[in-house]
Amino acid sequence: MKKIKIALIGAGSTYTPELMEGIINKKDSLPVGELYLMDIDERKLNIVGSLAKRQIEAAGLDCNVVLTTDLDESLKDANFVLAQIRVGKLPARVLDEKIPLKYGLIGQETNGIGGFFKGMRTIPEMMKIAKKMEELCPDAWLINFSNPAGMLTEALLNHTNIKAIGVCNVPINMIDSLKRRLKLENAEVEYLGLNHLTWVTSIKQDGVDYLEKAINEGINSEAMKNIPASGFTAELIKTVGAIPSSYLEYYYFKDTKLKNALEAEKSRGEVCIDIENELLEIYSNSELHTKPELLSRRGGARYSEVAINLVDSIYNDKQDIQVVNTLNNGALDFMADDDVIEINCLIGKDGPKPIKAEVKNQHIIEYMKMIKAYEKHAVNAALTGDEDEAMRALLINPLVFDYHKAYPCFQELKEAHKEYLPQFFKEEK
Repeated sequence: MKKIKIALIGAGSTYTPELMEGIINKKDSLPVGELYLMDIDERKLNIVGSLAKRQIEAAGLDCNVVLTTDLDESLKDANFVLAQIRVGKLPARVLDEKIPLKYGLIGQETNGIGGFFKGMRTIPEMMKIAKKMEELCPDAWLINFSNPAGMLTEALLNHTNIKAIGVCNVPINMIDSLKRRLKLENAEVEYLGLNHLTWVTSIKQDGVDYLEKAINEGINSEAMKNIPASGFTAELIKTVGAIPSSYLEYYYFKDTKLKNALEAEKSRGEVCIDIENELLEIYSNSELHTKPELLSRRGGARYSEVAINLVDSIYNDKQDIQVVNTLNNGALDFMADDDVIEINCLIGKDGPKPIKAEVKNQHIIEYMKMIKAYEKHAVNAALTGDEDEAMRALLINPLVFDYHKAYPCFQELKEAHKEYLPQFFKEEK
């Protein structure tokens, strides 16, 4: 069996031990011969990378693990590239969360104006990685779980020539949670929307659709650990006519979310900094060779499963169903073919093929169109540094809307992140 090379970009992330666990769990079907762990932060790369090496060795894998700060070295002849980058690291996230609060806006990692700025910082860096891939591993698959995953996939698939797929851990957690709650272990669950704006629209088993039963009983999926969730009421689920994912709390309960953020002692980013520091200390123990339990509090539960399942299904042409971010290509007739959506796909050697879904729910259709319009303007702003495009995006986003809040908040965040936003400061070069 031919050995494959995987490059992990952003390997200093504390999530990396999860990915190692995923690779180890798939060792019988996924022959990883080379694993290049790349990061620009040498300290974190050495701490996390050393644990990763110990994990691989303890599992008895015949795999060459290389730690590097050289992007070209990591990408050259790779078969799969996994990206988990965070431009500006967690301190930048804290700014995204806290500055908007001064203007009465929600600050959040992937939604609203905070998520917008994460996109502005991250899209240009992802484009650089993609251009390098076109040169050094043009046939490789880029599996991205950097956030905002939907917006990044939108940029990559419409503005580069690489094979990119966006992944998120919300779908697998939500689908499995609903199956457990309904005691329908073999159900086929229709899941669709945009990244962090998704709904379950069908739950079928043995020819019966249990969605109405779930709606009538007000059944939620379990909330993600990284979202301080209050859960949806039975009345709201009935109004929506589908089961929303927990990120929709930011849209449906906007004022409550804002109030909670204003009253919180620490932002989620500050909590994550504490968890990360604790994890790095644990990872530094040279006797440790397994993923520590504390990692589950970081909010990335089952990311490794999602990412490595995808690699496994492409490599082994499994033709199984997974939820990913990919081009619509006719799957949803109300969206454009080049719109990136998050949907059930058949996964095989040619990548994801979205499964057509007949959506009659006007609420979902209208919400998706609105947020996709926001994403399109946002991607253009990230690629060009056009401030008018940035404002057009923010005025469409329901977590922003108000120009008198959006404009000054945009200007303050732009200055705060200046070193990571060269596209908006071209005239100063």
